[in-house]
Amino acid sequence: MEILTISTSSKTYPLYIGSGIRFNIQSLMNELNRNFSSVFIITDTNVEPLFLNDIKKSLSQYERVYSYVIPSGEESKSFQVFYDCLTFALECELDRKSVLIALGGGVVGDLAGFVAATYMRGIPFIQMPTTLLAHDSSVGGKVAINHPLGKNMIGAFYQPEAVIYDIEMLLTLPEDQWRSGFAEVIKHALIWDKEFYNWLLHEVPSLADLRSEKLQYALAKGISVKAQVVGKDEKENGIRAFLNFGHTLAHALEANLGYGTITHGDAVAIGMLFAIRLSEEYYQKDFDLESFRKWFKQYHFPEIPKNLDKDALIQLMKKDKKAHAGSIQMVLMKDIGKVELVKLQDQFILNCLEKELQGV
Repeated sequence: MEILTISTSSKTYPLYIGSGIRFNIQSLMNELNRNFSSVFIITDTNVEPLFLNDIKKSLSQYERVYSYVIPSGEESKSFQVFYDCLTFALECELDRKSVLIALGGGVVGDLAGFVAATYMRGIPFIQMPTTLLAHDSSVGGKVAINHPLGKNMIGAFYQPEAVIYDIEMLLTLPEDQWRSGFAEVIKHALIWDKEFYNWLLHEVPSLADLRSEKLQYALAKGISVKAQVVGKDEKENGIRAFLNFGHTLAHALEANLGYGTITHGDAVAIGMLFAIRLSEEYYQKDFDLESFRKWFKQYHFPEIPKNLDKDALIQLMKKDKKAHAGSIQMVLMKDIGKVELVKLQDQFILNCLEKELQGV
């Protein structure tokens, strides 16, 4: 097991990463030195039959352990499901010393974290990611639900007490979820660490290579990038926006196509390729976009749907949280490992988007 320390201005907490550590959750929670009165587990319909009993059996010291199962999928990051979780917590008479465990992928982590942030004005919670994608969302304290007009538009900054990442639980994931999570691993390399990017190129030619020691190494590297960025800018007043590389178009795609139609990681992959195209045009610099396209095809990332309405996408991009006074701001790549947030004109984005949709 490896232990990383996540430090932000509001809280410092441990991240445990290893194989089979879900069976040691009680001892890991004891290391937090918190006198929790009860445990509330939120999970989804995919994870519940696989791992919920393991977690419950591991929580041997607690008499009051409750669980609530939400439907799997992005659609659960809604007001209604959020409200239902709070209702269940009230019915169980959870108090301020109760701890919430988010057992699942990014949807569960975002939703459960927001429940924890708002129940009784905030109770402690622990992230237990079960997907590769959640290595990104489980660290840094961003918790939220979606609105039909925009993704993650209702939420808070609320740090967990700990992150417990059992990589053995990832082995049950289908290929599209491995691919989705790997997009965020690639993102961390492109925005911050050129050496990590080169390692991925040579050591992970296919998703099947992302196992055992390579998996733990890649996750630890990606998480360390996230931790460094969040440590310097917890509430996205500066460089934390870099973590949104590829996300401006990605969030617009998810909203335009309907949440759950495309995985978040697939949308981010499309968004990163578009951001690289924009970077080439903006900086007048050749990043060899075709080589990135070929690299992404190795992992079977999809191409951008060609029938999209570019004007509708622009309007959705203007609802992005980085937008300022109606102007779109996007993270562009100055070089591999170096990015910046740039304010862009609508027409510039439209021209590049038209080329992207035409495949030229």
